Amino acid sequence: MNPTVQELVAALTLEEKAGLCSGADFWHTKAVERLGIPAIKVSDGPHGLRTQREGSTDPNDSIEAVCFPAGCAAAASFDPALTRRMGAALGREARANGVQILLGPAVNIKRSPLCGRNFEYYSEDPYLAGELAAGFINGVQSEGVGTSIKHFAANDQETRRLSVNSRVDERTLQEIYLPAFETAVKKARPWTVMCSYNRLNGAYASENKPLLTDILRGAWGFDGFVMSDWGAVNDRVKGIAAGLELEMPGSQGVNDRRLIDAVRSGALDEAVLDRAVTRILNIVLLAADLAQRPAAFDRAAHHRLAAELAAQSGVLLRNLGALPLHRGQKVVYIGAYADQPRYQGGGSSHVNTTAVSALDAALLHDRMVQYVEGFPADRDQRDETEFLRAVTAAEAADVAVIFAGLPDSFESEGGDRRHMRLPDCQNNLIARVAAVQKNTVVVLHTGAPVECPWADDVSSVLCMYLAGEGVGEAEDALLWGDADPCGRLPETWPLRLEDTPCYLDFPGDGVTADYREGVYVGYRWYDARRMPVRWPFGHGLSYTGYVYRNAVLSADTLAEQGLVTVQVTVKNSGAMQGAEVVQLYVADATGAPVAGGRVPQVLRGFQKIALQPGEEKVVTFTLTPRDLSHYDAALHDWYTAPGRYEIRIGHSSRDIRVTLPLHYAGTRLPPLQVDETTPLGILLADPRTAPVVQHALRAETAAMTNGGGDGLMPPEAMAQMFDALTLRNMINFGGPQAEEKLTKLLETLQDAVQ
Repeated sequence: MNPTVQELVAALTLEEKAGLCSGADFWHTKAVERLGIPAIKVSDGPHGLRTQREGSTDPNDSIEAVCFPAGCAAAASFDPALTRRMGAALGREARANGVQILLGPAVNIKRSPLCGRNFEYYSEDPYLAGELAAGFINGVQSEGVGTSIKHFAANDQETRRLSVNSRVDERTLQEIYLPAFETAVKKARPWTVMCSYNRLNGAYASENKPLLTDILRGAWGFDGFVMSDWGAVNDRVKGIAAGLELEMPGSQGVNDRRLIDAVRSGALDEAVLDRAVTRILNIVLLAADLAQRPAAFDRAAHHRLAAELAAQSGVLLRNLGALPLHRGQKVVYIGAYADQPRYQGGGSSHVNTTAVSALDAALLHDRMVQYVEGFPADRDQRDETEFLRAVTAAEAADVAVIFAGLPDSFESEGGDRRHMRLPDCQNNLIARVAAVQKNTVVVLHTGAPVECPWADDVSSVLCMYLAGEGVGEAEDALLWGDADPCGRLPETWPLRLEDTPCYLDFPGDGVTADYREGVYVGYRWYDARRMPVRWPFGHGLSYTGYVYRNAVLSADTLAEQGLVTVQVTVKNSGAMQGAEVVQLYVADATGAPVAGGRVPQVLRGFQKIALQPGEEKVVTFTLTPRDLSHYDAALHDWYTAPGRYEIRIGHSSRDIRVTLPLHYAGTRLPPLQVDETTPLGILLADPRTAPVVQHALRAETAAMTNGGGDGLMPPEAMAQMFDALTLRNMINFGGPQAEEKLTKLLETLQDAVQ
């Protein structure tokens, strides 16, 4: 009979306990052979297996593996079922290659388009990121392989990422930067969580007890173990006390000795070390047991899945009729990305594989296309002779398709972008081709938004993001109409960098990154400012059309502990099979004050539905009070104000097709501190204090007009004028008894809010 985890922990020496809390090498945990405790192997990554070849001493010498769409592209699918299929495929590959934990998914919020690692991340919206992450994790772990969701938390830039202090207020942290992790932890139970390099509000993430213990374990119920990002440990003793169990890749015994010394000196309770070892062994033994299952995968089938996912993720941003292409047209492909596509980012997630290009796919399908390089794939270099060849070919063609994108040197882990532009040579050639060819199509290969100064001058724009090794096959299907574009933007594409929410603060001064934009991230910012954007969050066109009708709520009022369902019928009104992403947004129309500001609307539901021509389906969403809420820092909890909300259903954040009113019948009110400096506007907006203040206002109005019945203005107008006045200002009109009246009024108001 095998010993229990508790029995193993009791049998370990202090040195063995400390050793189990750090890696044996770059990719393995430590084993304790005398007790039968095995080592397990961890490997990157979130969109393809990057694992070291057996026998190699180079951690970057990785096996050949399937490269699926990167996070930026997978998110554009708006389909957790697809990320689950992708995860399951990665789980099979991992287990077949002796990997027990896959390091992913990466769910950090896209605070700025300039973050060099945005290509790995899903979205600017935490709801979308959380749902996609949960799908991915459930897929991987269904195959007996664990995941390590990362990077926890507020790790939203590469500049000074090892030490930068992310200063984020409580509401912003809880409402924007933590919910994707929360959703994934609660819905998918990842085996591990990877803490980030940075400091969060002064404390390194690796030793941040409020983050690793109070929130992750206490509030969310996480029951796996926390590992460090590679080299992210600052103070090992503080870290293990805060909730960081496993240090990777280890410190050649240095930090193990510190743990031993801390226990022996009494600075660290051995029970804390035992707790960490227990959490690690729970997963290690589970992983070792599941690793005994038969393991195999079909490389060709996984490539086909990668191509399918890429096609599901392509976003048609603009189309004035140049797409889809048709046989018999004279088509020219321009740009080196047609032949050498950029389909993944640089850094720890880089997969050793070979991609199919759009030219490869065109040849396979006997498309009659001409190819002109125009510009190189790996640098910003302008060759006038090559430009003239491209422009001449475009002018002679029926359609010119330009394959553009960001070189690896522009966008990679380890550094942030300096600007939001494509290489100048690409922008210049696109403009010149568009000037001579009205049917110009631009296909983009980027991990994040770019400025598109030529957008209004071309006929069509297809965004492929970084779509994995099947990018060429997906592009061929989407360009030639063999598949309908059904991807949607998981982030807003602004007109220019200066419009972005954190333009003045990103990436900070090298020491501190201030998140002064607060909750106004992505579409929340652009909508609040009613700012024009290049393409909005959730946007994506199709070769067919969709009609929304018969939207209805199951009830007009949502009870405090209740739920309501929302239904809408969606019909494919075109002549081609397609898939629509139905999006649900909630807008707070209560008028209740919100500390930090009220965002105009937030995504609270989405469903992707496949429809044949003429087919219609009913889409159903379920809403609870949490879906209407915002985080209240005074309460340290989520809060839903009673009153009116709008349920908005549409094709994108700025293409709302249906708006339904919903009343929330909650009785809980937020705490209110009342003193003599409290403005009347706040008191008049609160149902507990409004009657008291209205009564006082009527009395003071009478006093100001010497008791006259008509007064200078009606009480309502007086209330508006007095909105900014404080209680003391109001009572000051009262003469000799002002202080006494103020004291009594304060007592009454304070009793009302108890």
